[in-house]
Amino acid sequence: MTRRTLRYWISRVFASVATRALLRIRVEGRERLPPGPAIYCFNHLSWTDPFVVMAALPFRPRLFFFGPKEEDMAVGGRNRLMSWTGMTIPYKPGKNDLREATRRVSSVLQAGGVVAIAGEGRIGGVESKLLPLSDGPAYFALRSGAPLVPVAVNGTSWLPFGGRVRVCVGDPILPTGRPDRAGVTSLSAELRASLSELISDAPEVAVPGQVGRWVTERFNDWPEGSREAATVARSAAEWPPGESPRA
Repeated sequence: MTRRTLRYWISRVFASVATRALLRIRVEGRERLPPGPAIYCFNHLSWTDPFVVMAALPFRPRLFFFGPKEEDMAVGGRNRLMSWTGMTIPYKPGKNDLREATRRVSSVLQAGGVVAIAGEGRIGGVESKLLPLSDGPAYFALRSGAPLVPVAVNGTSWLPFGGRVRVCVGDPILPTGRPDRAGVTSLSAELRASLSELISDAPEVAVPGQVGRWVTERFNDWPEGSREAATVARSAAEWPPGESPRA
């Protein structure tokens, strides 16, 4: 336990110092964060978003991230590093270990920690738009009774050195009802509306130079294979104003 705690603090301090050395982070609404266990749901623009969240949020309560989706966390240097930090709640592809993942989330919350989830489940890359949210944040909140907190991250779709990043915390949503389909759908819709409002005024980030483009894309995992292919897919979906495509 002592070793895991030490790794956690090392990871948080390093992430905070390194991220703030590269980016100018402004946090809005920090006073809205609940003092105890909670589910944080943030939008996903870049592989750096978890580091930005770590740098922006208080060191207590202890922070965990739901993910990554991996069959074996012992494979690959990045997976082993995430396992070493002790800050991840991995789950297997295909949602075939939902019961175990739910147990791990419950254990974190019961111990007084908070769980951060990239609600879109993938990188969207558009500052003011939100992809469909997964059921996870609402389901875990309804199962545990923990408040659901929207956290908007803007400014990371491209990463110029010294770029401005805004992290905006929305009002906590208190879950009510049962963790069934109707309850999850209703709470997810409320969460989506809140998070969409928080990012609605975010301007697009200018494409940086070669180094900035390389840093941005170095670890981005685009399901379509590239940012260009993802952009084409979004355009084909014909997003109406204020709406997002269907997965």
